[in-house]
Amino acid sequence: MKIGDYLEKRQAKWDELEALHAKFSTSKGRRKATGEQATAFANAYRSACSDLAMANENRLPTSTVRYLHNLVGRCHNQIYRSGGLATKGLFYNVFTFAPQKIMNDVCVQIASLLFFGLFTLSALFASMAHTFPKFAESVLGQEQIDQLEESFVDPLDSTDEQDRYVIMSAFYIQHNTSIGLRCFGEGILIIPCLIDLSYNAIVLGASFGYMAREDSVGGENFLEFTTAHGPFELTAIVLSAAAGLRLGIGFFVTNGLKRFDSIRNAAQEAVPIILCAVTLFTLAAFTEGCISPTALPYPFKALWAIISSALMMFYFVVLGSLEEGEHAA
Repeated sequence: MKIGDYLEKRQAKWDELEALHAKFSTSKGRRKATGEQATAFANAYRSACSDLAMANENRLPTSTVRYLHNLVGRCHNQIYRSGGLATKGLFYNVFTFAPQKIMNDVCVQIASLLFFGLFTLSALFASMAHTFPKFAESVLGQEQIDQLEESFVDPLDSTDEQDRYVIMSAFYIQHNTSIGLRCFGEGILIIPCLIDLSYNAIVLGASFGYMAREDSVGGENFLEFTTAHGPFELTAIVLSAAAGLRLGIGFFVTNGLKRFDSIRNAAQEAVPIILCAVTLFTLAAFTEGCISPTALPYPFKALWAIISSALMMFYFVVLGSLEEGEHAA
């Protein structure tokens, strides 16, 4: 088929898609749209995607390819948004859409395996003083180990005023958020994010492993302090890095879209991840400021950590693995 005949034949379909896109771009238009129009919009969008692929393969004029890129990108954003966070109920967004999106996101899976895998190995190596006598020192350095032991040489107490815990919570929110923002910001370049995530996993794991040794100074106080807020904080770090990686994937893998449109789509996919990370960082900060440093019995802090971990497992794994129909049942 000649290029002119092809363009003339398909132009009417593209005009139809433009009109449907204009209708679904306004809240009034979406409210008045019929089921048939929604189906026609989806079908026209899929046809335009096929046209774009064929246009690239057959080297159609640059203006045509650019037009189709723009049209497909705008319609993709509209369809994605209409099925995403903006038009669903709050309960659906929080307890169905977000956990499923996070659970099935390959960036979350990669970040989780990398961080918790290296964290566990590093903690094991650092705790096995006889087998790996120099591991903790080589990772942390003697100066950092001395500071770590000095910080927890004294038992935790609750003699401070309650206002101090509020101030500590604010400090930890700022501190933890800076870690998350750094991991998130580096994600656009992918490799720096993975390196920083691995570094944090190894250092944190070595710290936990070293302080778990029987001969470490202040080891019991350290473990008592970190038990309550650890699950929230470590998970938040992973999610921050995963959200950044999602943007990085969108920057380098455009799937035929313009780079700006690809990044915008990736940002929309990263929204549930980063919002969840912010929530967990906040919970970790309040726990770290109001529970971890107090003289509350250790069984209470351990129970807090167990309940926190169980709730996160239920949210991410159970809710994230269910089909949409099972939520509605």
